[in-house]
Amino acid sequence: MKIIVCVKQVPDTNEVKIDPVKGTLIREGVPSILNPDDANALEAALQLKDANPDTKVTVVTMGPPQAKIMLRECLAMGADEAVLLSDRAFAGADTWATSNTLAHAIRKLGGADIIFAGRQAIDGDTAQVGPQIATRLNLPQVTYVQDVQLQGDKLVVQRQLEDGYEVIEVGMPCLLTAVKELNKPRYMSVGRIVNAYKQEITVWGIKDLGISDAEVGLKASPTQVFRSFTPPPKGKGQIFTGQPKDMVRSVLTDLRNKHLI
Repeated sequence: MKIIVCVKQVPDTNEVKIDPVKGTLIREGVPSILNPDDANALEAALQLKDANPDTKVTVVTMGPPQAKIMLRECLAMGADEAVLLSDRAFAGADTWATSNTLAHAIRKLGGADIIFAGRQAIDGDTAQVGPQIATRLNLPQVTYVQDVQLQGDKLVVQRQLEDGYEVIEVGMPCLLTAVKELNKPRYMSVGRIVNAYKQEITVWGIKDLGISDAEVGLKASPTQVFRSFTPPPKGKGQIFTGQPKDMVRSVLTDLRNKHLI
């Protein structure tokens, strides 16, 4: 069995700040990490590999050269090979252009029985790339997967809903997007870390994928971000003291004076 996992290197959102003047992300000094949902997707692929030793797991990402560090982390977790899509032409891509680039890479790899992706990336939160890849490759897809079981030539998955889940059978090849409830990603072993830095990472540019500049990057991105900003801080809360009836009366009076009720 062949599995491809789409992963992304993202800034740690716990450390991200926005320039109040420019309205842009301040990336200097902000560590980059493997997108959390993508780690769950990779773990799902590795668990299937553990149960089926003849399985090959390939991780694919689009990003700058430093994304190799994240790919080596994936190799150290247990992936068999890694592919980096890196080219200046890919810069500025929105989800439409990103999914197009990744879909071309997956075709070049010969496709897969299962394609895993995280539900969404924490730096964009769109949850669009996975479904868009499935659409471009004309594959069935199940999103928000919280459990997956291989049964013969099909998968039985639980798709997370707001108030429960639904059980879906899907044939292969297919694409699944993972949520954090799916599993707990494994730690890297020392031996695998050493081997990961000995292993070659395949790097493909636009010419390797056989696509034009008009199909990738900023030129192919219909989505344009006008402005990014942080919401203004909320004012301090007002504390009422005294007897309960007096406090309720004061709250109601204050809300009426502010024309809120």
